[in-house]
Amino acid sequence: MAMVEKNGSAVGYVARNLLLCLFVVTTILFALSCYFVLRSTAHNRFLSSTFPSKSFVDVKGVKPEKENCRCVKDEKSVTAGPLKVYMYNMDPEFHFGLLDWKPEGKNSVWPDIQKYIPPYPGGLNLQHSIEYWLTLDLLASEYENAPRAIAAKRVYNSSEADVIFVPFFSSLSYNRFSKVNPHQKTSRNKDLQGKLVTFLTGQEEWKRSGGRDHVVLAHHPNSMLDARNKLFPAMFILSDFGRYPPTVANVEKDVIAPYKHVIKAYENDTSGFDSRPILLYFQGAIYRKDGGFVRQELFYLLQDEKDVHFSFGSVRNGGINKASQGMHNSKFCLNIAGDTPSSNRLFDAIASHCVPVIISDDIELPFEDVIDYSEFSVFVRTSDALKENFLVNLIRGITKEEWTRMWNRLKEVEKYYEFHFPSKVDDAVQMIWQAIARKVPGVKMRIHKSRRYSGSVSDTGKESSWSSLIPRSFW
Repeated sequence: MAMVEKNGSAVGYVARNLLLCLFVVTTILFALSCYFVLRSTAHNRFLSSTFPSKSFVDVKGVKPEKENCRCVKDEKSVTAGPLKVYMYNMDPEFHFGLLDWKPEGKNSVWPDIQKYIPPYPGGLNLQHSIEYWLTLDLLASEYENAPRAIAAKRVYNSSEADVIFVPFFSSLSYNRFSKVNPHQKTSRNKDLQGKLVTFLTGQEEWKRSGGRDHVVLAHHPNSMLDARNKLFPAMFILSDFGRYPPTVANVEKDVIAPYKHVIKAYENDTSGFDSRPILLYFQGAIYRKDGGFVRQELFYLLQDEKDVHFSFGSVRNGGINKASQGMHNSKFCLNIAGDTPSSNRLFDAIASHCVPVIISDDIELPFEDVIDYSEFSVFVRTSDALKENFLVNLIRGITKEEWTRMWNRLKEVEKYYEFHFPSKVDDAVQMIWQAIARKVPGVKMRIHKSRRYSGSVSDTGKESSWSSLIPRSFW
């Protein structure tokens, strides 16, 4: 009996060991299988997060797809070459004819800018003059051996172009020809917009892309009022989105361009914190529509502050010179929403090296994908600015060192907002072209998506029933 118990105990011991070994082997096999599965599915992801690839370039979160692609680095657009732009040879009535330029021959469309450049009207007309500067820059790009770097080059084959440029001086058309004369049924501005829509939608270039690769200038908030809803697939160059529904214009599709400042630039600025006696400066229209109500409220809040200048002003009676002197003697300059979110005062402030105080909740800023405005501007929410003593206490709390840092930064970035002809490296003209260039990949993607079902044909030779019901604008 004792022998049987001993044998049974031995068998049990062996069985337990076998089970233990089987468990250990199974566990090892399971762990190995998990390892190989994870290694095959996630190896690259783990490696890339632990050991970043050298192909990644630290450019504010932007990774170029190729070494020679257009990419952003330190506020500059590194390109493989200038943007290729096809410009329509449109009738002069759309562009320089609005400046009273007369073509010399029947086939003449453009002035010979090597001999004569039609002048642009001054005053407030200048602030929305980007159409003039961009068109001149394209015309100048044709001349060989130009002693300057260019950001855009005119090409004559539209299939080779990155974008199609529409040379309609829409802001000038609005400013000069939006009123209906006694002998007219409609204004010249409205007539031109109608002609523009007819012209563009009849072009093969428009039909080929649905207008998505076209660049349309509408910098004045009231320009292109009649045509904008018909040309919405195009890339608009705007001052802001204040009078556009998001289905017509938005930050993904369109480009925000700076105003041309109208006050005198502060050249050879040797001023400093202590030599600018005015703390906070605003001069302009106080009573405005829409979001501009805040100007009136701030006027009542700030009018009794001894070192704050807040008054009505206009371009008449030397208003521009007075504003120039005031801004040059001020530490901070208010940029408050008016009828629309943007205002030329921001760019007047930059040209004056007067630190902008931006009170406009819906503002979109030029080149903000490559320029950090917080380095040289102060942003204040409207709701905070309207609290008693909030704004003035905030500004007084900024130290001399902080102000000097922003002031120095203003002097570094001011070149990005200066318009020149011929254009200069990284001036406003070239920065706008670079901003357009950064939109080109998105434009091409939308065009390609629009063609997904263009070849869908049923057995009867017609486009497939369901895809034919989808509006082209959807794509």
